[in-house]
Amino acid sequence: MPACGPWCILAAPWAVPGAIAMPRRYVQLDVFASRPGTGNPLGAVLDAEGLDTASMQAIAAWLNLSETVFFLPPDAGADYRIRIFTPGSELPFAGHPSVGAAWLATTHGLATPRDGRLVQQCAAGLLPAEVHGDPLRPGIRLRSPRGRLLDASPGTLPAELATIAQAGHAVELWSNGPSWWLIEAASAEQLRRLQPDFGAIAGWTNATSATGVALFAFETSSAHQLAVRAFCPGDAVNVPEDPVTGSANALIAARLHREGRLPGQAGRYVASQGRELGRDGRVALQVDAEGDVWIGGEVQQVIAGTLDW
Repeated sequence: MPACGPWCILAAPWAVPGAIAMPRRYVQLDVFASRPGTGNPLGAVLDAEGLDTASMQAIAAWLNLSETVFFLPPDAGADYRIRIFTPGSELPFAGHPSVGAAWLATTHGLATPRDGRLVQQCAAGLLPAEVHGDPLRPGIRLRSPRGRLLDASPGTLPAELATIAQAGHAVELWSNGPSWWLIEAASAEQLRRLQPDFGAIAGWTNATSATGVALFAFETSSAHQLAVRAFCPGDAVNVPEDPVTGSANALIAARLHREGRLPGQAGRYVASQGRELGRDGRVALQVDAEGDVWIGGEVQQVIAGTLDW
């Protein structure tokens, strides 16, 4: 461990000489993870008031995680407010940042659940979250914004994606804030063996104004019912394959619900994502009676410190 102990300072490398940096609480989580190192990392600045948009984007780029969230004072009707940034852009909604933010709001005293419920404010609006179990290690599930099927043509798919696409099932663009092309793979084995051409995928998703592409296949096991992989090399150059993707999983659930093909029981199932990257993420999904998709999973705190910016 460094001499400064577990509360080390992360200093901005391009800070203005002589400028006074404000210490801000910083936490790094592993979301959708049963143990550290198996999910999707999330950076979180708990005291972001006073940071402008450019500073938040610079911090997210410097941390170089798939997403970083910034907690700000909420407006009326919300218990907490976050802004979500990738290294390259701000997102209106993302799944693993939202699940992680609800966990942080509960465990770090940023908000107090009422009857096990919280309301998150983000650019996509007000989203309800449910908190249950041990207050120190709570279980979280959060309602995704309603997924929408967009009127868009995929054009010509990158060759390796076209090769494994299931015949008879359309390639569709869906959005719940970020927009994901959804492709059903012919088999989970083919999906897991896929060697993506990130350059070709980036060119295709950029040309079609999509955040990325998510592929899925039914895969029955004792622990999950669906295998998922998500690629976003055009949006996040340094994280071309997302380890575990809440927004894309929510859209896949919305699509399968619309088609009457939800796996699992009573609208509930578990998706497996990240094994190809050495992870083992698990996303718990439920489609409720109104057709809304709820996402949840385990969260691990890995780093707690202070960010000077």
